Amino acid sequence: MTVDELNRLCRGSFIELLGIEFTAFTGDSVEAEMKITPDHFQPMGVVHGGALISLAETVGSAGSFLLTDPEEYAVLGSVVSSQHLSPAHEGRLRAVARLIFRGDHQHVWDVEIRDRERKLISISRVTNSIKKRQ
Repeated sequence: MTVDELNRLCRGSFIELLGIEFTAFTGDSVEAEMKITPDHFQPMGVVHGGALISLAETVGSAGSFLLTDPEEYAVLGSVVSSQHLSPAHEGRLRAVARLIFRGDHQHVWDVEIRDRERKLISISRVTNSIKKRQ
């Protein structure tokens, strides 16, 4: 699957609503960007932590999706643990997920989210369950 195909697959979903676009992937990493808009803000004028967590889960889940046969397996996010380190106000955020564990029924990804100046905004660990379809 190409990056363009992955982005097309996400049209009409929460991923598109947040403005997340995949930019690259390999067998053990996935990259995406999210343009910050006022729709991402919490009342204090910075990106809401939930938007950051959604971005992290999106890239981690996409990585597991790309490593499995979607006709045979479902990828289900089971745990996301995040720490928000710096506020983000404008521009684009870049998320990079790196695979740190690949088991038969579970994948674990570490995700870094940085702003354009490469300042670390948030870190997350995303755990996905890989379930055989019935």
